[in-house]
Amino acid sequence: MRNSLRNTAGVLGLGLVLALLVVVDAMAQTVRTNYMPGTDFSKYKTYKWVEIKGASYPDQIMDQEIKQAVDSQLSMKGLTKTDSDQANLYVGYQISVDKEKEWNAYGMGGAWRLGGGMAEATSSTINIGTLVLDLYDVAEKKLVWTGRATKTIDPSKNQEKNQQRLNKAITKLLKSYPPK
Repeated sequence: MRNSLRNTAGVLGLGLVLALLVVVDAMAQTVRTNYMPGTDFSKYKTYKWVEIKGASYPDQIMDQEIKQAVDSQLSMKGLTKTDSDQANLYVGYQISVDKEKEWNAYGMGGAWRLGGGMAEATSSTINIGTLVLDLYDVAEKKLVWTGRATKTIDPSKNQEKNQQRLNKAITKLLKSYPPK
């Protein structure tokens, strides 16, 4: 009997750990990148920021935070930012903040046969932010590298947490640049 209880507790504990891992994974940022095969990324030494026509952009503060995070990572990769049109790469980004409804319902009451009781449902909005970063070869006028980071942009009140999330996403995003 004691071994049976111990085994049951072990299985329940393992189940709880696996459930927590699934929840944490569902909340984690995801990053995807792609690049033009055959591109010699070693030839790129300079870049210039450009706006992507028709793209969605945040307010000026977040725009600056995104650019600073990207600048920091590209600098570590050996690229130099310039305002010159003679740059090797044009760098542009766009964001998307989707909103999803989350419903929370709870109730209390007596036995179902007796009727009565109360129930209430509330909704809240969840923002899921995606940042897309594109690098264009200036001379060839083509996209050579693109990356997408989800759950990156969150217009919440906690500015410090937002900046940490953004920095983490840009670091993960540019980890695979230049492609090996």
